[in-house]
Amino acid sequence: MVTLDDLLQKRGEWLRGEGPESDIVVSTRIRLARNLAEFPFGPRASQQDRERIEEVLRQVIAESPLFEDTLFLEVDKLSDLDRHFLVERQLMSREHAEASHPRALVIHPTEKFSLMINEEDHLRIQAVQSGFNLQACWELVNQVDDEIEKHVVYAFDEKFGYLTACPTNVGTGMRVSVMLHLPALGITRQIDKVFRSLQKLSLAVRGLYGEGSQAMGDFYQISNQITLGRSEAEILKNIGDIIPTILNYERQARNFLLKESHDQLHDRISRAYGILRTAQMISSEEAMHLLSSVRMGVTLGLIEDLDIPFLNDLFLHMQPAHLQKLVGVELDGDDRNLERAKFLREQLGRRASASQQKSQ
Repeated sequence: MVTLDDLLQKRGEWLRGEGPESDIVVSTRIRLARNLAEFPFGPRASQQDRERIEEVLRQVIAESPLFEDTLFLEVDKLSDLDRHFLVERQLMSREHAEASHPRALVIHPTEKFSLMINEEDHLRIQAVQSGFNLQACWELVNQVDDEIEKHVVYAFDEKFGYLTACPTNVGTGMRVSVMLHLPALGITRQIDKVFRSLQKLSLAVRGLYGEGSQAMGDFYQISNQITLGRSEAEILKNIGDIIPTILNYERQARNFLLKESHDQLHDRISRAYGILRTAQMISSEEAMHLLSSVRMGVTLGLIEDLDIPFLNDLFLHMQPAHLQKLVGVELDGDDRNLERAKFLREQLGRRASASQQKSQ
């Protein structure tokens, strides 16, 4: 069975750097909000209710072959560092990490799905696929949902659908989210125009870690806002129809920069690469910004000795909690900036040396 420390040495599903449209689409994620009919919802649930909910779902997981080898974590018993580590890996929400009541997290060994127990709802089922892969993601999350529903009774109304703690999730209880890397739209100052159009289509634009988070490194999450009155198929089709348009805008912007501002673009990417290889101190925000430029350079063929999976590893391991777990001690801000720069210099230096040896 995988352990929490084992995850540090692995590349999670959402950062494999493979799958359809993976030059721009980092990952596809679907979350389902579910509640058990016999217990009070969210804020009305007592500690005893929450403990019982966790017990019921833990028993379901223990008895189902689908959850064999999954990691079951009692989140309220984890350290702050481990909780933030799991948020950085996109395995649970910030709200789940920061709550104070009994709660749990279940993680598949490949990180392709996870379950948040006692988040805002009794159960949040999350499935993730690398690249733009709506159908595979839906089939996986639906399989997990069906398996759990064999053993419990969900709160469901024939008219309204699945009942949830927040009214905006009533209906399918489904949130489809596609994480995109859109640096060229940012450089050409078209990003706000695109996002205004998305809001008119009832799509939400969020940062790297979902609701309430800022966009870092030109990474954005696009997701549906409406669940009531729409079927799962309709929500998937809506996302599936709109995302390709955004991809087309980003590719047009990249091609424009290559054609009209090739030297300036190449200089921007080369400077970013140079700073990452030589900086003595660097914040996570600056490193994300620079890695964004380098990632675009790799996809455009302007940097040849790096690849997206390697950059994804850098992107994840330089995050504050991952960095501290790699070093083995908790660090303050300045020490993290020192260790982050050292980590990036070492990793990029090794890759450059390996590339030179290969070419000789």
